[in-house]
Amino acid sequence: MLEKERIKKSPVKLTKDDFVSDQMVKWCPACGNHAILASVFKVFPEIGYQKENFCFISGIGCSSRFPYYVNTYGFHGIHGRAAAIASGVKIGNPELSVWIATGDGDSMAIGGNHFIHLVRRNIDVNLLLFNNQIYGLTKGQFSPTTPRGGVTKTSPQGTIEHPFIAAGLVMGAQGTFFARSLDNNIKMLTEVMYEAAKHDGTSVVEILQNCVIFSDKAFENITDKGIRDDVQLWLKHGEPMIFGKNKDKGIILRDNKLRVVTIGVDGIKKEDILVHDQYRKDPGIHRMLGRMHPPKYPMAFGVIRSAPFNTYDRLLDEQLEFAKKSDPVKNVDDLLNSGDTWEI
Repeated sequence: MLEKERIKKSPVKLTKDDFVSDQMVKWCPACGNHAILASVFKVFPEIGYQKENFCFISGIGCSSRFPYYVNTYGFHGIHGRAAAIASGVKIGNPELSVWIATGDGDSMAIGGNHFIHLVRRNIDVNLLLFNNQIYGLTKGQFSPTTPRGGVTKTSPQGTIEHPFIAAGLVMGAQGTFFARSLDNNIKMLTEVMYEAAKHDGTSVVEILQNCVIFSDKAFENITDKGIRDDVQLWLKHGEPMIFGKNKDKGIILRDNKLRVVTIGVDGIKKEDILVHDQYRKDPGIHRMLGRMHPPKYPMAFGVIRSAPFNTYDRLLDEQLEFAKKSDPVKNVDDLLNSGDTWEI
């Protein structure tokens, strides 16, 4: 049985209103989190599970207010521990669709170990990584994804640290699903979340999220209307990697490296452009796609990797079933009377 087949479908069609909570949303006006919340309201009815089978887990940070704002079961955890809590929730109740709301600081700094081991184990949960390249709730310190040289409250002369690239971290931890989207593109974000929900195993969706207070316009070099067509590559499985305002640019693989080319120049034809295979088990090309960034390359968006591998959940079930059938200890009495026993 696939992991998703354990989760009960809703007998009636649900709508956005079924998931809107009665709590006041306390994010700053124009914060990118509002668009992410709207995407969740849109996609959850489409996923189609019973409302009672959704569960949101969070740690600490602006993103971690999520459990209050979605009318499902939820748990507001402590800093960096959302992945650990979610792991226990899912293993304890496989019939839940478990979602994690976490930020770049919450998941990749204090929660870094939990994050990479969740990905490594491939537990069937869905992690939404709100990446605004800053600590927002604690007022503007640099985070593990702040670009080198970034001026923040704790790096007034510019941070000297090398930032994490979320895609590289996920794939380095043997991740099976990684996608990237933008907070203000609700249509594409909804599609990516739906794909994440379908995936058996740990899905990580990195959302480039704008913090209007402490990191405003952090992604302007990617989202500016004047250049975005030339710096955003939206991937679709089975389709060539073509981008650009005139749809005349593409990605090819040459000498084991990805290269940007112009169709019609130097004999390059559309047929030469690399076709995206999100289900490829070898992570080599996925890793290269995840690390691309302007100005040399466009940034890749959409589902970059969705490789089918066994989940931790399924393998654990197989071990438990084997133990039940083969172990002579069936109950507590058997356990107490097993091994060396004696009377006093």
